This record gives sequence, structure tokens and C-alpha cells, in this order.
Amino acid sequence: MASIIETKDLTIMFGGHTAVDHVNFSVSENQFTSIIGPNGAGKTTFFNLLSGQLRPTSGEVYFKGENITKLSPTARTRKGIGRSFQITNVFPNLTVLENVRLAVQSQAGVRYQMLAHFRKHKKFEEKALNILALVLLDNKAGQIAKNLAHGEKRKLEIAMLLALETEVLLLDEPTAGMSVEEVPAILEVIKQIKAEGNRTIVLIEHKMDMILDLSDEVMVLFNGALLATGTPDEIMNNETVQSAYLGGLHNGNAS
Repeated sequence: MASIIETKDLTIMFGGHTAVDHVNFSVSENQFTSIIGPNGAGKTTFFNLLSGQLRPTSGEVYFKGENITKLSPTARTRKGIGRSFQITNVFPNLTVLENVRLAVQSQAGVRYQMLAHFRKHKKFEEKALNILALVLLDNKAGQIAKNLAHGEKRKLEIAMLLALETEVLLLDEPTAGMSVEEVPAILEVIKQIKAEGNRTIVLIEHKMDMILDLSDEVMVLFNGALLATGTPDEIMNNETVQSAYLGGLHNGNAS
């Protein structure tokens, strides 16, 4: 299966500390890959290198075979790489529908016009509503974004990434800060996106049951280096991984 994202000897150092250490890894197109590792393993730093928030000390990042190492986060988004953050990133004073519609318009190259009535762009609204239905937020379309529950804001952020027609979704702990009651809803959204089969998803998540349920492949980082890759079953039965976690995988404490 063709890889859509690939890293070659990807490395970043902060002072004398190597946070990501010569990682060679490829993500297959339309697959679901999870990144796990103990706290401080370099997971979010690796994400920041993929999305362009950080520039590597050495090494390269490739998207569909193109070297994108020097591209900005915005340029990578235009290429098709969308990144969610542990803290939601939405327009708080706009409605749910307006947030997604603006993302649709942006993708279409239509600038926001304060004096132009949005009905002029009815097709953008219809597309936005379809995306809201996919993330189970169509019943909240008219609500102001800042009034959403935390879990709903995470769903809205994912909807905005989908509106930008991103081919790769980098989801950084999408259940972070959620109550136990909110988690199943975001899990259902991610499952629906996966079921469509037309996007590549790369996930950082603490919840091992979620990772085992969703992942086609699991990548294990340890002290900034790639410790192992494989199917969920292969990773769970990998003695090196078990040793690195000191049993943490089986206790559900991986992070």
C-alpha cells in the first residue's frame, strides 16, 4: 500500500536534549495509525514536525513523495494535512455552521465578505451541513460555538478540518479534557470518518482500548526514538514494548 506521509531520519534537538531521534516512519494511505509512548516520548513533538509547527534539526518529511520539510503549517494544510490540537481551536463567537462554512469557503478560495449575505454562497452552507451531520453536530448548527460542551467543540474542530478537504487528519488526543460521558460521541465521529475510507488518520491518544479498537497500525515512540511498529496485536505482544512500559500497556496507562 502506498505511503502518504513519510519521515526520513527525522530529528529535533532542544539544547542538548534530542526530543525526536532519527525517526524513519511511513503512514499508509487511508489507514488508521496510532502513536503511543510513555510521557515525554516525543509524540506531540513528532506531530509538530509533521504539521510544520516545528522545523527539524535534521531529516525530512515527505507528503505523497514531495519533500515538505520547509513548508509552513498553512502550506501543509493546503497540501492536505490537517492538525487538531489538545486545546480546541474554533471561532468562539460564530455559530457552529458559520465556523464550518468559513472553512468550506476558504478551501474554495472565496474570501469572507462582511457585507455579503451568506445565502449568496448556499452551496457552501449545504456542504457545511453535510459535514456537521458526519460529526454528529447538525442539530447544533445554529448554536454559538463558545456555548458548546468541550466534547462538541472537539467535534467542531474535526468538522473544520474535514471542510478544508484534508486527506490526512493528525488528531492529537481528541478525548483530552473530556468527561467519561463525552468520550463515546467523539469515538463515534472518528469511527464514521474511518468508515468512509477516504482519509488517512494519525492519532495520539492515551486510551489503549480506543487505539486497539480503531488502529490498523501502531507506532511506539520511546525517548524520542521509534521503538516498534505493527498491528495492535503485534504491539501488545511485543516484549520490547512491554518492557518499555513496565506493564503499563496492560494497565491502560499508556500515554
